[in-house]
Amino acid sequence: MSGPLSGLKVIEMPAIGPVPFCGMLLADLGADVLRLERLGESGLGLPLEPKFELLARGKRSVAVDLKNPAGIEMVLALLEKADVVLEGFRPGVMERLGLGPDVALKHNPRLVYGRMTGWGQEGPMAQAAGHDINYIALTGALGSIGEAGGKPVPPLNLVGDFGGGSLYLAMGLLAAVYERQQSGKGQVVDAAMVDGAASLMTMFYGMKASGLWQAQRGVNVLDSGSPWYGTYECACGEYISIGSIETKFYAELIEKLGLDVKVLPKQHDRRRWGELRAAFGAAFRTRTRAEWSALMEGSDICFAPVLSLEEAPNHPHMQARQTFVAPDGVTQPAPAPRFSRTPGAIRRGPPGSAGSNKQADGRAALAEWGVDATPAAKAGALGAAA
Repeated sequence: MSGPLSGLKVIEMPAIGPVPFCGMLLADLGADVLRLERLGESGLGLPLEPKFELLARGKRSVAVDLKNPAGIEMVLALLEKADVVLEGFRPGVMERLGLGPDVALKHNPRLVYGRMTGWGQEGPMAQAAGHDINYIALTGALGSIGEAGGKPVPPLNLVGDFGGGSLYLAMGLLAAVYERQQSGKGQVVDAAMVDGAASLMTMFYGMKASGLWQAQRGVNVLDSGSPWYGTYECACGEYISIGSIETKFYAELIEKLGLDVKVLPKQHDRRRWGELRAAFGAAFRTRTRAEWSALMEGSDICFAPVLSLEEAPNHPHMQARQTFVAPDGVTQPAPAPRFSRTPGAIRRGPPGSAGSNKQADGRAALAEWGVDATPAAKAGALGAAA
């Protein structure tokens, strides 16, 4: 086992999206993550072969009937051995199961209890269903993303689920584990996607308060409003990106485009940004993406080609850093960030993928954790140990 979190025992309750991604991050860094699945179900709830369920990589799993008292007793026995538990149910569900924080921390006072919700544990919308797009809509993030005159554009589910959710939960869990070294006590980490997404918008709220950011989307420096921070179509129909904010970077952009700065509108003359964008657009359409990459890549223009999911892993920079790996023939991002002494690693594929026996791995995990699964198995509340 490798990674800075080697030795950390984590229970991941059944969930989709941000909770499994948080568990994957911990597993990538060496944590022993045991995922509990609903009896009769398999995987992360997606119609995928096990080897493609990448958010389950590095984990082992066991199926538990959470409606069976024997299953609940088994989970409580696991929580007594765990350092961290992750759950993503609606507020109150874990309490109704008899697995809420009060019960769990009574069984294990050192437990760090991580809770992931969209709206938070309390508030007028706490019990409402929602998805990433709804959470970021409420924070001002979604309304700030898109071109002028167009509708808001969802940035996949990166800002709410994974950025505002998983990453904040992971940071909170590790902060609580660190604090436990001083106090000897566990605690609850309440990670709400609305809170995390709002936090990600901190800089923009500051810029708005200062008058440097306008509420209308698509008219600001970083939201495609400025001509020198955005994407342009090339002669081949593909796109490139530029981010030439600083004066010296902007000067190099003008030079490489072959334009005359003396006849162009000034960089920060918002009234003439339309003219400047048109000049840039006409220039970029004179060459292919490959030609612009050959001319601009590696310069101080702040340039990169806009690549597809198929193209990105093959880019020379990505290959040089081994940013993508392909265990079991499935191309996927490598663990991040990187550590000099205790590097993270994908220690195993998702449960049930090639080369793994899901039930045997689940039984082995329970044995290693020192939990007797016999009562739950006899009661029909345990799948992997049956």
